[in-house]
Amino acid sequence: MAVDRASAGTVVASARGVTLSRGGRKLLDDVSLELRAGEVLALLGPNGAGKSTLLGVLSGDTAPDGGDVEFRGRPISEWTLPELARRRSVLLQDNQIMFPFTVHQVVEMGRAPWRRTPLEDDDNEAIAEAIAAADIAHLGNRRVPSLSGGERARVGFARVIAGRTGVLMLDEPTAALDLGHQETLLQLTRERAAAGDAVLVVLHDLNLAAAYADRIALLRDGQIFACGAPAEVLAAETVSDVYRTPVEVIERPGSAAGIVMPVRG
Repeated sequence: MAVDRASAGTVVASARGVTLSRGGRKLLDDVSLELRAGEVLALLGPNGAGKSTLLGVLSGDTAPDGGDVEFRGRPISEWTLPELARRRSVLLQDNQIMFPFTVHQVVEMGRAPWRRTPLEDDDNEAIAEAIAAADIAHLGNRRVPSLSGGERARVGFARVIAGRTGVLMLDEPTAALDLGHQETLLQLTRERAAAGDAVLVVLHDLNLAAAYADRIALLRDGQIFACGAPAEVLAAETVSDVYRTPVEVIERPGSAAGIVMPVRG
């Protein structure tokens, strides 16, 4: 049994005309989006724009009220949870582990979908590779509740990549990380995309998205306001409109996407 990977450019997850409401408020309003193998697609937008909700819908964790959601060419509702777990890995924003598991045990959880399959033989290699990639080997067998927020975030990321599913869906993975580990983690997402994985990542830092994403979907009020290459989406007028604050975009030598800066004073 081999990991079922899609060829580069293939649509692995899609939403068409998706709507979702909670408590009388529309969280997603007629949203259509495709995630392709071999790309990093970043979801950006202000607080409450619908980024995490859209990730939950595309992962199959949240059922929409209307519209169509497909994964690997089939309605996502037709997949069982074990089938999805072997084909996409999800890192939630609220990734709190309060039980006293060790770092190694948490990373090992990423291999759970492969138990009693031939790919269980890859467990040790996959776990060691993920621990090294996330730079957490020095944490040894420390208990996760004793770690800092940034260390826990890296352990969670290691758990996700240990699954080797071919699709990564990451909700604000850099939120608790220092500058160096933010860069390292997003460089890893680029490497995974270069190896053929599809990566969907929710970010708040526009400049990180500009540096590492192939495409950006910019949300506002539950709708996709703009979607395309970073240089196209992160135009000063567009960002100022969506975030309701004036910004300027400074050209960055050697890069198509500039640096987004708020206009102060």
